Amino acid sequence: MDQPAAVSARPLVYRHRLFTRIWHWINAITVFVMLMSGLMIFNAHPRLYWGQYGANFDRPWLMIGANADSGYLSIGDLTIPTTGVLGRWTDSEGNVQARAFPGWVTIPSRYSLSAARRWHLSFAWLLVIGGVMYGIAGLLNRHVAKDLLPRRGELAPGHIWHDIKEHARLRFPTGEAALRYNILQKLAYLGVLFVLLPLIVLTGLTMSPGVDAAWPWLLDLFGGRQSARSIHFIAAGCIAAFILVHLLMVLLAGPYNEIRSMITGRYRLPKERGR
Repeated sequence: MDQPAAVSARPLVYRHRLFTRIWHWINAITVFVMLMSGLMIFNAHPRLYWGQYGANFDRPWLMIGANADSGYLSIGDLTIPTTGVLGRWTDSEGNVQARAFPGWVTIPSRYSLSAARRWHLSFAWLLVIGGVMYGIAGLLNRHVAKDLLPRRGELAPGHIWHDIKEHARLRFPTGEAALRYNILQKLAYLGVLFVLLPLIVLTGLTMSPGVDAAWPWLLDLFGGRQSARSIHFIAAGCIAAFILVHLLMVLLAGPYNEIRSMITGRYRLPKERGR
C-alpha cells in the first residue's frame, strides 16, 4: 500500500471539543505572558525566602546575583556560575547587564517593574476566569470524570511503571488507545489543573497587602508572604517544566497531527502496531 493510501485508511476522528480548544490556546498565551512578566517582577528582587519576612540582609534560600565580573545562582550553600545566562549577561545592544533574567525571556524586555506588574495582573484575570469556566464546563460535560480521573487499576504501581517505560522507549499509544489519556497524562493534567494553578492563584493573592487585610488566613495558610512568594515561584517553575515536556511530547508524537487536533478537533488515528 502506498503512503497516501495508508494515511487515508486511518480514520480521522473528532478528538477535542470546541471549548477545550479555545481554552487551550487562550491559556497557552496567558501562561506564557504570565511566566515572562513574572520573571521581570522577580528581577526587581531576585531572592526567595521562607517565613514571614524577607529583606536584603536576610538569608535567602535562592538567589540569582552578580559579582564584578560574573553571574551566579545560589541555592542554600550551593553556588553555580551562570555568567552569560543568569545574573550577568549581554543585551542585544552589547551592554553588560547585571539582572537575574535576560530581556529575551521577560515582558517587558527592558527593566520595568510597573509594566511587568500590569502585564502580570491583567493576564491573571484571563487565567482565573478561563480556569473557572473550564472547570464548570468540565463538570457539566463530565470531561473531568470521563477523561481525566484515573480508572480502577491505572494507579497500580505496575501500570504506572509500564507507561513510564513505554514513554522512555517513545512507544506512544496507537489506534483507538491514542484517543484516551494515559495515566501519566491524567496525573500531569490533574496536577496542573487542580494543584499548580490554584496554588499559583492563592499564593499570588497572598502577596497582595489588600487581600491579606481582607483574608488574613492566607498568610497563615502559606506561612507568611515570603513563603507564599517562594511557593509561587516553585509552582510557576513546575508549570514551565510541564510546558517543556508537553511540547517535547507533541514533537515526538507527530506535531502536524497533534496541533491539527487542537485547532480543528480532528485527529488521525496512528496506525496500530504490527499492521
